[in-house]
Parts: sequence; C-alpha cells; structure tokens
Amino acid sequence: MILEVPQGRFELDRHPPGDATLRAWDAADEYALAEIAGREVTGSVLVVNDAFGALSVALAAGDPDRRIDWCADSYVSMLALEANLARNGLEDRVGMSRQPHWLTDPYDLVIVKVPRHLSLLEEQLRCIARLVHETSTVIGAGMTKHIHTSTIELFERHFGPTTTSLARKKARLIQPTVDPAVTSQFTDTEALRFSTFKMDSGETVCNAPGVFSSGRLDGGTKLLIDTLLAQDLKVDPIARIVDLGCGNGAVGTVAAKRWPDAEILFVDESFLALVSASFTCHASVDDPFADRFRFLVGDGLRDFADGDTIEPGSVDVVLNNPPFHANNAETDATAWRMFADAHRALRSGGELWVVGNRHLAYHAKLQRRFGNCVVAASNSKFVVLRALRR
Repeated sequence: MILEVPQGRFELDRHPPGDATLRAWDAADEYALAEIAGREVTGSVLVVNDAFGALSVALAAGDPDRRIDWCADSYVSMLALEANLARNGLEDRVGMSRQPHWLTDPYDLVIVKVPRHLSLLEEQLRCIARLVHETSTVIGAGMTKHIHTSTIELFERHFGPTTTSLARKKARLIQPTVDPAVTSQFTDTEALRFSTFKMDSGETVCNAPGVFSSGRLDGGTKLLIDTLLAQDLKVDPIARIVDLGCGNGAVGTVAAKRWPDAEILFVDESFLALVSASFTCHASVDDPFADRFRFLVGDGLRDFADGDTIEPGSVDVVLNNPPFHANNAETDATAWRMFADAHRALRSGGELWVVGNRHLAYHAKLQRRFGNCVVAASNSKFVVLRALRR
C-alpha cells in the first residue's frame, strides 16, 4: 500500500504481510506527520511505538544527516520497520532500540504512538522525560478511542502543560510543552518496575508494564493451567515444551514444575514479555538458572532476534494462548501463524494445546492444519483445544 504524506510517497506493508485490508499505518500517523511538516521541526528524532515504521520511514526520507531513533517493545515491529525501510531505499537510516531505558542522548523531537496499556505508556514517558530539553517538541499520537483523560494527565505529569488537538479521522494529537521543572524529576533510569501476584497454585507471577494479564491471571490462561494440571498428556516422553506467546510466563512456569525433566522454551515477540517470563520462572522454580530454561524473542517459531533456531519435529508439546489483536486490529492472522509454526515444530505424536475465546472458532483452523482437534475443557467464555501432530 502507498502512504502519501507531506514528507513524500512511501510503499509500506505490515509484518507479516497477508491481510490486504489492513494498512501499515493509521490516521494518527498521518496526523502526526502533517503536524510535523507544518512546524518544520528539525534536529534529532525519537519515534516510540511505531508499529510498522510509517513514521520512521517518512522522517528518514528527509535530511540524511538527521539522527532518527526508533524504540518499541516488539520484535515483529522491528522486522516491519526493517522491511519498510528497505522497500523505500532507506536502509540503515534509523537506529533501533528495544527499550527507552537504554537511550541517553537528548532529542529535539519525540513522537509517541499511544499504546493500549497505560502502564506501558507511563513507563515509557518516565524514561523519555530525561531525554528532552526545554525546546524539544513532544507529540503523542493515537486514535481517539485510545486517548482518555488519564492519558493526557500522564503527558502533563511527565512534561508539563498539555493540550490536545481537534479530532481528525478519529485520531488526535497530544501536545505537551516541555517544562524543565517537571522533567527534572525524572532522572531515575533504574531497571523496569514490575508488579507481582500469586497464582492459586502458589507461583509468583511478574509483569513488566504493558505485558498481558497484569494483577491476576486472565480467565483463558487460568483455564489452560487448570486443564494441564488435571489431565495427562498422551505424548511420551516429554523432553521439550514450548510456551508460545508466553507473556508473563505463567503457563510455562507451571509446566516446568509439572514436568521437571523437560526443557522449557518461553517464546514471545515482546521483549518485556520475555523479561517478565524469566522473572516469573526464576521466582517460582527450584532451579531457575538451569540450562533447561530458554527465553527467546521471536516472530512465532520461525525468526528469532538472537539467531536461535527450533528445528522441525524437535518439540513434544506446544502451549499457546494466541492474541486476537494485532496493533488494535482484530484478526486471527497471528493465531494462524502460531498454529502453522507449532505444526512444523512438533514431532509426530506431539501435542498442541490452545486456549481462546469460544467465538474465535479456533477449532476449525486446528482441524484444517492438524486433521484432528478435540475440546479438552471449556466454560462459558473460553475453550481449551488439543491437537495431535500426525
């Protein structure tokens, strides 16, 4: 698809490509780029939560000596940015960072796409506040449905007096004026702040800001864990288990305790999720630093940030609670890729266990991919499905 904005005309695609109805940008990206063009802001740039790189690509097309850094808690977004920069002949024009905690140099322009989780936004703004100066321009951008009074208050608390724009195509901009008296309060760059809670089975679960299911287990994860603890698996032996889309690692940690001789691979595309999963595992098992635990940032089971690989047919069990949202769009594309990855990774006789909302009809997709699928447990909202690799 082609994005046309004041900065130019750019070919963009989502990652992974596939659903032609979903664009690689939204009205908030267009609004922010129009605002920047109108202000003629120059100098170094930091772009945060740019899901597919639309903002970064457009800004990279300007002055080649301008420093542009990108930061997001998503390996998939990083892959999308790399691909979109290449599509437009802008390779190596944007620096990439996983967390704003690691950044040290000041920026003249900061653009923050508002994330779904307020806790993640608060953590990011806490770090960004130390990276701006009195004349920096800070712009928050998001769809109107995701910008609330609490969102605006966070910008005001971290930067100073804040206004919002009129809505345009259901998008809105948040525009704080940087006040050094406010930003000077945020010089602490210590490690991430975590929340914790206990599961009914006693394990301590650790959540970094923005990681799914903070404060308590969501209903789907709880049903999956209860089912795993109550039922026996057919596959034998169980030497390698993958918690695919592990989030805070609750499912993989319970599996590690039930099958103490198995290698446990925690996999997620979120960097913060993997940190959370490692903390959860380390807080809850007797041998937290054993070689049998691996924490892998990856795009499903096919592309890993650190160059790891999972060979086809090398896994005995895959446990999966797939997301049904991708950057605010409801879609089953991510779930379908996860099911395909699990099918490839499982050995003959291996098992995939999936939990999801009943209305998502994962049963039909698993039946198509695996040729078999049974209901292992269900309640009024969720269903746990079990498929065997032939």
